[in-house]
Parts: sequence; C-alpha cells; structure tokens
Amino acid sequence: MTSDAVPSHGPEPVPHTDPPRVDTPPATAPARRNRALKTRAGYTWVALVAAAIIGILLLIFILQNLDQVRIHLFFWQFSLPLGVTLLLSVIAGALVMALAGGWRILQLRRVAKRR
Repeated sequence: MTSDAVPSHGPEPVPHTDPPRVDTPPATAPARRNRALKTRAGYTWVALVAAAIIGILLLIFILQNLDQVRIHLFFWQFSLPLGVTLLLSVIAGALVMALAGGWRILQLRRVAKRR
C-alpha cells in the first residue's frame, strides 16, 4: 500500500506563547475578610477595660495600705494614708514628666517652624 501523503512524525511544534495574564487579588485578601476590623472605638474599649483593671488594682492597694503617715512639705504638715500618699506622689511625678515632655515638644515645634 502506497500513499502519496507525507508521513507525519508527530504533531507540529506550536510556538511558545504565555497564557493570558489574569489579575488575581493578593493572597492576603481572604485573610482580611476573616480578621476583625481595628477601629478607634475598639482601641478605646480596650483602653477603658485596661484603665478599669488598673483602677481596681489601685483601689485594692490603697485599701490594704491605710496606715497613717505624717507628711512634711515645706511649711505644711499633714497626715494621710500610705496608699493615698504614694498615689499622690506618682501623680505629681507624672505631672512633672508631662511638663518636661511638653516643653521639649514646644522646642521641637519652634525649630521645625524655622526650617
């Protein structure tokens, strides 16, 4: 059996072309849907809960330290419970640090305005 057809040695080679590019969302997109939203209200709620816990611990500390201590400040003399005295000392220290920090912020703002 003879045939006039040219024998084929397999399929013809096809020139290599990249498949069409399909833009897909990043792999983190599904994770964003499952993750809780972080909002200011959420941060405020966490801060309020933390402040309540700290306040309760502070109240317990003051109630456990009711021994009276004599305080001498310049020409004043008074007596307060130890827990209250320590609380007032911490508040005074925080105010001093806030004043020092505020002063430094004002200095930096002045320098920034000059530039």
